[in-house]
Amino acid sequence: MNSASPETTTPSASSTPEAEIEHAVDDVVERASRAFDAVSAREPAVLAAGLDAAAEALEIHADELIELAASETGLTTARLTGELRRTRVQLRLFARVAERGDHLDVRIDPHDPDFALGVPRDDLRRVLMPVGPVAVFAASNFPFAFSVAGGDTAAALAAGCTVVVKAHPGHPLLSRRVCDIVALALVEAGLPEGTLQLVEGQDAGIALLRHPGTRAASFTGSLHAGRFLAHVAASRPDPIPFFGELGSVNPVVVTRAGLQASRDHLAAGFVASVSGSAGQLCTKPGFLLVPSGWGLDNGLSAAAAEVPEHRLLNPGIANGYAARRDAILDTDGVRVVHEGSLRRDESGQGWATPTLVAVSLETLRAHRDTLLDEAFGPLSIVVEYDENADLPAALLELFPGNLTSTLHAGHDETGPDVQAIVRTMARTSGRVLLRGWPTGVAVTPAMQHGGPWPATTTDATSVGTAAIARFLRGVAFQGAPDALLPPSVRDANPWHVPQSRCAAGESIRW
Repeated sequence: MNSASPETTTPSASSTPEAEIEHAVDDVVERASRAFDAVSAREPAVLAAGLDAAAEALEIHADELIELAASETGLTTARLTGELRRTRVQLRLFARVAERGDHLDVRIDPHDPDFALGVPRDDLRRVLMPVGPVAVFAASNFPFAFSVAGGDTAAALAAGCTVVVKAHPGHPLLSRRVCDIVALALVEAGLPEGTLQLVEGQDAGIALLRHPGTRAASFTGSLHAGRFLAHVAASRPDPIPFFGELGSVNPVVVTRAGLQASRDHLAAGFVASVSGSAGQLCTKPGFLLVPSGWGLDNGLSAAAAEVPEHRLLNPGIANGYAARRDAILDTDGVRVVHEGSLRRDESGQGWATPTLVAVSLETLRAHRDTLLDEAFGPLSIVVEYDENADLPAALLELFPGNLTSTLHAGHDETGPDVQAIVRTMARTSGRVLLRGWPTGVAVTPAMQHGGPWPATTTDATSVGTAAIARFLRGVAFQGAPDALLPPSVRDANPWHVPQSRCAAGESIRW
């Protein structure tokens, strides 16, 4: 394992002995632990300044970073420009979260000699505190927003944690450069060296997850890899919280009234959502449920034919997409609506155009083992159903856990059948859309980007200000002198954070 800088450690897992990898990870986690002692004690304004500085540094180096990202991922300059802007917005959003301090959820119950239970109540003060050094496993499909300086890193830093990112092998040069830029910005803003570091290689990532100094981890990627890492985190001598975003097929339901209301633009909107970034988005609609006799074949095929080919992220992604596409096309009962292309070059890179197929609800049930897995690429399955009343049971049975579910209903369609569909979607998904398309995740306080298994291992969120909760833990101080309390729960409140108080005597009204 070679050290590229004090903040970046680069192992070669295929040639580096296991002991050397573990020793290098030990060094990284030790630096993160030392830095955590300082970071966790910093006042909110310093954490906010660090996050703002990181956003500014990314803006200064935007042209360089976008060019590097495009060369490594094949994503378009326009897409990467928007994603880098989103990444800067995330950092600044979490700077404001850190600054306000309401995420600390401070609760103060002063000493109550007349407590309702008949025994005097000691002074109690509860606060959420940072968990410690956090391991962040970067994603391939968002080289900025879910990578080194992405939302997980921003949330963990705002919580007062230090971060060690396991770089994704799909964009190693970009990962190193972003880490260098952001780590320096954090230090210059007043945070210690070791606040943000990088490791590379599968073995280093596993060693990082197993290291006793790592106190929580987040991951965005495949179901197979996420399940394995979740097992590693859970099987440690001291299991740690692990948030994994694993996979989602994001069903979209269109009622008969909804089809009539949106027929003119439904096909174009659906195809755009399926094919955006070559279908390599966690919120891509993998299934479109439409009433029998829907009559959109021509519109979907025409819209898909207009989509130019787009490079897939890397040869591994292209291999996986080719296998899923072939399996779906070879399944009995599958009707091809538009057979897109998949072109490969000598290096294994792939370029794809959208493929759309259709099946009945009965065929989907009969071949669920083949058809229900996520197809990571520009492919989606149209499912024909008979009645609205069939949908709640079908959604529960076939789509039990997703990041999103979407309903296109008629303008005034709010009856019992539609209400039952919406209730079921809320039960099975983290975000329910009553219009529009699921691709595009707004970076905003109210966003939920998570969902029941298998969308995520823990039903939390990785986008929106609630994402910070993954890296905090509650601590209550009972009968403590003021000098030994964290600043956030002292009566003087030097950090000026919100404090909720339960006054002495109030318990008699409970």
